[in-house]
Amino acid sequence: MSIRTLCGFTAAVLGSLIPLACKSAERSWRDWPRPTYPQARTEAVVDTYHGQGVADPYRWLEDPDSAESRAWIEAQNALTQTYLAPIPARAELRSRLTELWNFERFGLPLERGPYQFMSRNDGLQNQSVLYVREGADGTQRVLLDPNTMSTDGTVALNGTAYSDDGRFMAYGVSDGGSDWTTWRVRDVATGQDLADELRWIKFSGAAWSSDGSGFFYSRYDAPSSGAELQAVNYNQKLYFHRLGQTQEQDGLVYKRDDHKEWSFNAAVTDDGRWLVIAVGEGTDPRNRLFVDDLAQPGWKIVELIPEFDASFDIVDNDGDTLWLMTDLDAPRGRVIAVDVRSPSRSAWGEVVPQCDEKLESVSFVGGHFLCRYLEDAHSVVRVHARSGAFEREVDLPGVGTASGFSGRAHERSTYYSFASFTTPTALYRYDITSGKSTPYLAPRLTFDPALYATEQVFYTSKDGTRVPLFISYKKGLERNGQNPTLLYGYGGFNVSLTPSFSPARLAWLERGGVYAVANLRGGGEYGVEWHKAGTKLRKQNVFDDFIAAAEYLIDQRWTSSERLAINGGSNGGLLVGAVLNQRPELFGAALPAVGVMDMLRFESFTIGWAWASDYGSVKNADEFAALRAYSPYHNVRAGAHYPPVMVTTADHDDRVVPAHSFKYAAALQAGQGGPAPILIRIDVRAGHGAGKPTSKLIEQAADEMAFLTRALGVD
Repeated sequence: MSIRTLCGFTAAVLGSLIPLACKSAERSWRDWPRPTYPQARTEAVVDTYHGQGVADPYRWLEDPDSAESRAWIEAQNALTQTYLAPIPARAELRSRLTELWNFERFGLPLERGPYQFMSRNDGLQNQSVLYVREGADGTQRVLLDPNTMSTDGTVALNGTAYSDDGRFMAYGVSDGGSDWTTWRVRDVATGQDLADELRWIKFSGAAWSSDGSGFFYSRYDAPSSGAELQAVNYNQKLYFHRLGQTQEQDGLVYKRDDHKEWSFNAAVTDDGRWLVIAVGEGTDPRNRLFVDDLAQPGWKIVELIPEFDASFDIVDNDGDTLWLMTDLDAPRGRVIAVDVRSPSRSAWGEVVPQCDEKLESVSFVGGHFLCRYLEDAHSVVRVHARSGAFEREVDLPGVGTASGFSGRAHERSTYYSFASFTTPTALYRYDITSGKSTPYLAPRLTFDPALYATEQVFYTSKDGTRVPLFISYKKGLERNGQNPTLLYGYGGFNVSLTPSFSPARLAWLERGGVYAVANLRGGGEYGVEWHKAGTKLRKQNVFDDFIAAAEYLIDQRWTSSERLAINGGSNGGLLVGAVLNQRPELFGAALPAVGVMDMLRFESFTIGWAWASDYGSVKNADEFAALRAYSPYHNVRAGAHYPPVMVTTADHDDRVVPAHSFKYAAALQAGQGGPAPILIRIDVRAGHGAGKPTSKLIEQAADEMAFLTRALGVD
């Protein structure tokens, strides 16, 4: 994972066991006792930005390990459990969710040398297990089982890379949800680890040299002891690790002390000729591209694309010619050819031109370009000849999300996955020559997808912008204005929300709930302009889009304010916090997860500085004013009547540090003018979401669902 994609977050969406029979929303939370919140002292901390003083009364909560903070955390968790424990359906919810989660899940197969690698989860395993076999028909054996690395399932596999001959696997593991990853090397034939161990790695994969002697990776300097989860991460460096050497012996390939924000994501072309370095700056999708001719001794890094004006991603190469996917002069994406010997832009050639749909990814397999597009936030895949000429469209199983299509130029087939809101991920094999898809692996289902429907509608936002909205529900549902509805959004960092399956979401649907996903500006669904329209000084567009989605669902009688809950994680948690402050009366409940809630200090922790490409920075007066205007922590309205809220975060989240949620929850509890509860659920030995064990996913989904059934008056 590169730093450009580090703000992605996938929420475990909720489900239920018993029918969502409506009762009085007034009774739903008013029959709970009015909360007595844990003591959260205030202190006279005032920061000055561009001549304006801004109070930060809960600054002390930024230290999660102080005795005072730990006492507050324990008291908040106790309060939350006091509210959740009496909910009659809670135990049944956990039982039903466990049943629904218990289905087999697969990762896409990958072939290297004589081996085929793929992951599989039997259903309730905390972490998926990595398997290997010789050839596509050989007997599978376990290559790596992360479940054996901890007793609670909180050690997760966080990246793999295989040498070209399949002899070695480099793999990264993270502990307790942290972004810090330790990389090791395993001998595939024996299943034993070598002595190699690499630490202090974040947002980096591994790129093997063609001879299998080692791999490229990026790392940071070791943080100070005790500051591992909060210290700011700057000055990433690119190294080459040679097998059998210690990390201290690794060769420094590239660094830029004059640009501490730069990050380096290395790839080696399939022919082993070129090292290609994508040079990023924070989460901005634009990047530079540097190369090194690995046929020549030493590191002679050439700044092939030194400008920072578009995104460039390597697809493959033909000798000295690199094929790149870019949005340069093509905001929805295209494929170009760049000759390393004649790199001037006037010499670049266009291979696959821009079209109406947003280009998401490109691979070169079997002599063809496989181009995956988004058409109104769902997948379309097209095959182009080596010349770039269109040949055919891949016949996908329906409207949903297709992923995969990776491979190498000499391979004649590839694999892809497909999922929708109501069907779990299934795998398919695609024959490049015939253009036929063949089912490869699919889970056995204990429910009938035909009972459910997803429709896509378009609504109008505040400024007249047309915004897509997916709505999923059980067939036969009556649009009576009283259906419990969960609206999810993200709207940032060029992230596209496309159809995906969640067992918890299915439970919500099977008992009569409506699930809606809004494709807000700030995302990547329609290319560069759509993304930029929701960034920096235009971030309010994202909130307006989300509010308009809620109003549409109410106007079209899918639901009502009393039955409408909102949910989002990370940047989506910011979204939920911001719209709650702006329109608290519009919603019946809210679940902001691991949100960026203090928009004036997000740059002060770990990788937060990297988000300035989307949010802007308090260093700039106009951007400070915009941030101050919507920052959830700073815009809690004292005396406002907020609906029931349950904030969720994790003590090991070193991407969006938990101080964001701590300070926001403290401010919201103090400001709440109504009787509805403001709770915070703080998970332990968990992080931002990636690698979270199945058991914790089920527990959190059950708690969130129990909270919603009571808050919306449907328990």
